[in-house]
Amino acid sequence: MKKRIAILGATGSIGTQTLDVVRQHPDRFEVVMISACSSVDLLAAQAREFGVRDVVIVREDLYGELSSKLPAGSRAHSGGNALEELVCSPDVDIVVGAMVGFSGLRPTLAALEAGKDIALANKETLVAAGSIVMNLAKRKGAKILPVDSEHSAIFQCLQAAGDNPVSKIHLTASGGPFRTWPKEKIETATAADALKHPSWDMGAKVTIDSSTLMNKGFEVMEAKWLFGIKDVNVVVHPESVIHSMIEFADGSVIAQLATPDMRLPIQYALGYPGRMPLDTARLDFRNLNLHFEEPDTRRFPCLELAFKAMERGGNIPCALNAANEIAVKAFLEGKVRFYDIPRIVFEVMDSACFIAEPSTDDIFSTDSWARARAIECL
Repeated sequence: MKKRIAILGATGSIGTQTLDVVRQHPDRFEVVMISACSSVDLLAAQAREFGVRDVVIVREDLYGELSSKLPAGSRAHSGGNALEELVCSPDVDIVVGAMVGFSGLRPTLAALEAGKDIALANKETLVAAGSIVMNLAKRKGAKILPVDSEHSAIFQCLQAAGDNPVSKIHLTASGGPFRTWPKEKIETATAADALKHPSWDMGAKVTIDSSTLMNKGFEVMEAKWLFGIKDVNVVVHPESVIHSMIEFADGSVIAQLATPDMRLPIQYALGYPGRMPLDTARLDFRNLNLHFEEPDTRRFPCLELAFKAMERGGNIPCALNAANEIAVKAFLEGKVRFYDIPRIVFEVMDSACFIAEPSTDDIFSTDSWARARAIECL
């Protein structure tokens, strides 16, 4: 039987690459639901190509436009409530969480509550509510399969670990577009500069997070929740060939290597535990020249802020994430400078009311408060 897929965020980078995986394996996968925030034309085209039955536009004011452009056999829906209802459908086997930001949390929780497996690309879900999400998945017997290249690499390495305990995770980072820039030059960086990622083709928000290394801080928190390993080391690896490593007590290290292509971790999550062919470039070991560096938190303070938020725990990572979303949006709009992003995040974290064991309601309240506080900081 084909595995039936719902894609949250089908028109973004992860969503479109997920559909490319489906194109290559039409005998294995069927797309039964797709969603987008506002990209009506692309969403309608995807529905037409893949014969998708349920199509959701989050912006309710665009429902009429979407409805008029869908092919026969496709049904239009709008709003967040529709997302939460449709991911629970008995026709859905796995949900690809590719929405950007905190908005992906509610439908992910709804899908887990229904016992659905999640192919998770949405970092903010685990950053903001890691304990709640992981406990719910465990209680419902649902799998959370990582789609991030780094976490997929760790997940794949763990398959080879057997019963041997892992002592440390080495999480690789490309270093972003400013890896070699001095601090004085970074201070003048524009959004256009930050969007020129050297290795990956990603959406704007994730690309900015990569330039500040906040993205890597998020991934450290993800690794903690996904794998239960607290010792996570970040190493800058500009070639983006080694996607992450695990280390054992005897000093041995297992690494996962591949060309930088997000379709690889997407396909592994969708087809787990099997592997399938993929038309991606292969590594040429004769020409590999790999480099490794320590991350510089003086030039990239967001990474240190993420570590501090993780150490403090509770609702503080949620506050950090909300503040970062507001600050990154302002930077993309040219309203603040590059180093205003960590300044705003610090101000919000520093003034947050700490909750050691937040409930789901606490998480959503913290998110709302932190966004309002970040806007005040602007």
